[in-house]
Amino acid sequence: MADAPLKSVVDVAARTPYPPDAFAFVREGLHLAAKRAHGPEPEMVNPALAAKRHVSGPQLCQALRDLAIRRWGLMAEAVLSSWHIHSTLDFGKIVYAMIDNQLMQKTNGDSLEDFRDTFDFAQAFSPQSCLRLKLP
Repeated sequence: MADAPLKSVVDVAARTPYPPDAFAFVREGLHLAAKRAHGPEPEMVNPALAAKRHVSGPQLCQALRDLAIRRWGLMAEAVLSSWHIHSTLDFGKIVYAMIDNQLMQKTNGDSLEDFRDTFDFAQAFSPQSCLRLKLP
């Protein structure tokens, strides 16, 4: 028998190699990706409209990359590594842990594979990439 879905991010994180801060970071990245794709979130969130703010795995990964570089600069890869995030597939594993526990939703076309090799961490977090994204 399958376990009942968990509701707390802390509980979900405890069943993964990723800390709760990594889950919070992914949720923050989701908001950034949705804002980029669909514009600012309306003040009154209509559940029917939430599904229309869907973003793809690659869109989320790009937003997470940009958010990490803006927040931590040259330390972005080190911070993510300290959370056991070493590739874009790790972002997907966090997303799917939340989906499996009803903390996020997916569409029928979504797959964990959407997150595989979206970008190379060494290249994405290189000093050149970090400096380019940190500049105004």
